[in-house]
Amino acid sequence: MSSSPSLLTFRLLRHLTHRPAASLLPSAPKPSTFLSSPSSLLLRTAFFRTPQTPQIRSFSQSPLAQATYNQVRRGCRVEQQARKRRSPALVNRPEMKGVCLKTGITKPKKPNSGERKTARIRLSSGKVVTAYIPGEGHNIQQHSVVLVRGGRAQDCPGVRYHVVRGALDLSGVPNRIRSRSKYGTKKPKSAA
Repeated sequence: MSSSPSLLTFRLLRHLTHRPAASLLPSAPKPSTFLSSPSSLLLRTAFFRTPQTPQIRSFSQSPLAQATYNQVRRGCRVEQQARKRRSPALVNRPEMKGVCLKTGITKPKKPNSGERKTARIRLSSGKVVTAYIPGEGHNIQQHSVVLVRGGRAQDCPGVRYHVVRGALDLSGVPNRIRSRSKYGTKKPKSAA
């Protein structure tokens, strides 16, 4: 049984004015027979859904502290300090070329143990840094030309740089299967 839109609207408004306010809550919806037809689905969702307003909860009773004009004039605002650079030798560049001065072994910090391979490298800017050599084995020696990128070795204090494997004089890691792009290893030829 379909009724005209004006009659449907009239019935809906009459229904809403005669219902008590408590029955409009979503806990006890009792739709009448004329509202249960599929043609009035849009009207039902518009009238029986209560709007969810987000409640702003304040955890402090004191108002937000904002500086007055006179306080700003007297200089209450202090500039934030610039962030400390993670890789200060590589200013605004992703990597730099350098010459190896010497290679060595560093002991990692407390919970870890082992031997971390590191190298002292003079960058093309003239700065000397300590860089970590990732992967198993390496062919770096004195006077080798290497590429240095940022990135610290987490368990080696003072080591803020990584040497790029497979670039310039440093070869990639042999027989590496996983994460080959990080270690400069080509894809092995499949035996066919």
